[in-house]
This record gives sequence, structure tokens and C-alpha cells, in this order.
Amino acid sequence: MSRRVTYSQLGGPEVLTISEVTEPHTGEGEVRVRVKCAGINPFDAKVFRGAATANPQSVEFPSGNGNDFAGVVDEVGAGVEEWAVGDEVLGGKGFSGQADFVVVPAAKLVRKPADLSWEQAGGLDIAGRTAWASVEAVALTPADTVLVSAAAGGVGVIAAQLARLKGAKVIGSASESNHEFLRSLGIHPVTYGEGMVERILEISPEGVTAALDNNGRETVDAALALGAPADRINTIADYAAVSEYGTSGVGAAGATPADLASLAALVAAGTVEVPIDSVFPLEQVSEAYAKLLEGHSRGKIVLTL
Repeated sequence: MSRRVTYSQLGGPEVLTISEVTEPHTGEGEVRVRVKCAGINPFDAKVFRGAATANPQSVEFPSGNGNDFAGVVDEVGAGVEEWAVGDEVLGGKGFSGQADFVVVPAAKLVRKPADLSWEQAGGLDIAGRTAWASVEAVALTPADTVLVSAAAGGVGVIAAQLARLKGAKVIGSASESNHEFLRSLGIHPVTYGEGMVERILEISPEGVTAALDNNGRETVDAALALGAPADRINTIADYAAVSEYGTSGVGAAGATPADLASLAALVAAGTVEVPIDSVFPLEQVSEAYAKLLEGHSRGKIVLTL
């Protein structure tokens, strides 16, 4: 038997439980990973709270939880040649990541660089692929000034640094407690909320040319007011803006395992910093999500198994 985070009704973090399940095994073309660390994401909470779909009752119970994971290959299915038992890997699988064992198609895994911590690797898949794809979606150059909202959060902190690697000037919205941290990364911090447009103009009198929205309509409206064309605004938090304004809405699906591997190498080299806000044992999964839902976390919250 092995452990797996599950829930059998919609609700807050309290619905999450640790279940004993039969160990999964590989089929053809699959690899089993013994998970060492698993990430948590806002999307997970939207699902178990019933806010992620038009019909929450379509969720099948009991449902697994989580996507991101990192661990060690401990079983290889027929036809798999690129992985061997003992390989250290990272990746993601929807509704499955928070478990002792995850079985995934071999092509979905990424090799974990030796200098990448287990905590960083375990929380990288969704936030990393989302950040990578969103930066690519707005085609940044050194001529750009880009607004990144929630710039100290799991997606925002990666996206802001990738934007800087493109040569762009980056303005990042965040709570004041995270401003010095953002400055240390070369990001110009700004407090969100009423008056944000005026505060941004103090930093960049010419406005902005692009935006990466990880927070919601406030960011989209501010970017438009500051001169960014709608098609150079990417949102992962206000999908209604895609149809209303013509923004893009590229998320994690816009990046490939090869992109994730490239990002993992940048993090391992110290070129991109992925801060770990806090680490919880699997048994405290409900507490981990409660902290996530409080907001204002810096980087990723992860679970250890």
C-alpha cells in the first residue's frame, strides 16, 4: 500500500485527506517515480473548492490531488529506454502528484539537475511552464518595459526573472514585505492596489509595453491604461479579458518538457531563483493549502514525502 492525497467532497483544505491505496505499476511506455517532494498550486485549490469548472459536480470522487512532483525512478515499463531505475526526475501529472508513487508516460519526465534542490524540483512544473510560456507569448526584447503582477509568487517570480533575461525592464507588483527581495533580483517593485498606475508612472514615465498578469483584472486594466497593446498582455488570472479585450491567455500547456528542462537548468545554475516559501510534510497538506490561500507567499510552498 502507498499514500495518496485524496478528497471525496468539494470544500476548503479540510476536505483533503491521506488515503492508503494500492501501489500503481507501469504499463508500456511508462515510468514509476517514488516521489520525494510535491508542489501545491492555486489551481489545485480551485478544483477541490469547486471553482475551476463550470460544473463542479463533474469531479469524480475520490479524486487525487496535485500535479507537480520530483523523485527517483523505481520502475520502468516495457519499451522505455531513456530512463533507468535510480534516475532523479521531475514533472507533473494532474490530480496525481501528491502521492508516494506517480506513474507517468516516459516522455513527460525531465531529468533533475544535480544542483537543483528537491524542493525546487518538486514545485517547478506548473509554475515553471506557465512562467516560461507567458514570457514567450509576449515576445519580449530589450526595448520593452513589462509589468508582472504577483511578482513574488510562484509563477510571477519566475516570469519576472525570465523577462529580465530577455533584456526587458521589469516592474513587479507585490506587497511591500517583498519589495526588497524583488530589488535583489533586479526587478522594480510597486505596491498593488489603488493608485498603482500612478506609482508605475513614477518608475516608468513612458508607461509599459507589455504585461504578464498573475493576479487579475486590476493588472490588465493597469497595463492597458499604461499603453500596453492588448495582444501584448498575457493573463493566467482573468480569462474573461481574452474575449473582452483580446489579450492572450497562455498557461502551462504552452510550454513543453524541453522548456521545463531548460528552466530547471537555469535554476540549478543560479541564473533564475526559485524561492521556497515553506515546506510541509505530506500529512500537513491541509495546512499547506491554508497558507497558500492566505496569499502573500514568496515563491513556492511544497510538500515532502
